[in-house]
Amino acid sequence: MTAQVIVLNGGSSSGKSGIARCLQAVLPDPWLTFGVDTLIGAMPAAMRASDAGIEFGPNGEVRTGRAFRALDEAWARGIAAMARAGARVIVDEVFLGGPVSQRRWREALDGLEVLWVAVRCDGPVAAGREIARGDRVAGMAESQAELVHKGVTYDVEVDTTCAESLACARVIAASVG
Repeated sequence: MTAQVIVLNGGSSSGKSGIARCLQAVLPDPWLTFGVDTLIGAMPAAMRASDAGIEFGPNGEVRTGRAFRALDEAWARGIAAMARAGARVIVDEVFLGGPVSQRRWREALDGLEVLWVAVRCDGPVAAGREIARGDRVAGMAESQAELVHKGVTYDVEVDTTCAESLACARVIAASVG
C-alpha cells in the first residue's frame, strides 16, 4: 500500500503526537500532521465549555455537542480534500465513539489509501504522562486508553507503554509503502 493518509488513533497521552513527529522525520516524502487538538485549538474559546461545543468533565470525560460535531465533520472532509489535492497527511485522532468515529473518517477519506494505526498505551503509563504534561484533564488518559480502540479495525498496531516514539514510527513507516 502507498498510503496517502495515516490515521493514528489512541487515547490522550498515548504518544500519538510524538509518533507523528517521528514519522515526519523518517518518511521520505513531506507529510503534514493534524490532530484533534488542532481542531479544538482552532475553535472559538466559548465552544470549549458549552453544551454545543466540547466539554471536559472533572474525571476526564469528554462530551461533544451539535456544533462541535458539525465542525468535526467539516474538518475531516477538509483533511481529506488536502489528501485528494496531493498532500500526504498524518491524522492524530481520538476515536471516542469507537467504530462510529472510524466510520465517519472512512466516509470522509473514501477513495484514498489510508493506513489505520492503533497507538496503544497502558492506562497507568498514559496517566503518568498526563500528569507530567500538566495540560490535560486528570483522568482523561486512563479513561480513554482502551475505550478508543473498542470495535475499531487497524492495519498496524504499536504500543508506546515501553517502546519509544521513533521505534513505533519505524514500524508504521514500514507499512506505508
